[in-house]
Amino acid sequence: MMKTMTCRQLGGACDKAFQAATFDEIAQLSKTHGTEMFKKGDAAHLEAMQAMSELMKSPDKMKAWFEAKKREFETLPDHL
Repeated sequence: MMKTMTCRQLGGACDKAFQAATFDEIAQLSKTHGTEMFKKGDAAHLEAMQAMSELMKSPDKMKAWFEAKKREFETLPDHL
């Protein structure tokens, strides 16, 4: 079964939907999308990336954020 999260739910700047069976897969899809947006110089995504880079300066805060997103993923309804 698959679950869906958006770029915005994962700290990004748009409503692009990612579908995957695991949170790790969702995270990889989000990372790939972020890389594409970075290469395009998308201002909204660059701003979101800056906010995430601030979060990453604190390993404890980053871990807490990651765990919260993983729990959110796990509570999402499954779909085909």
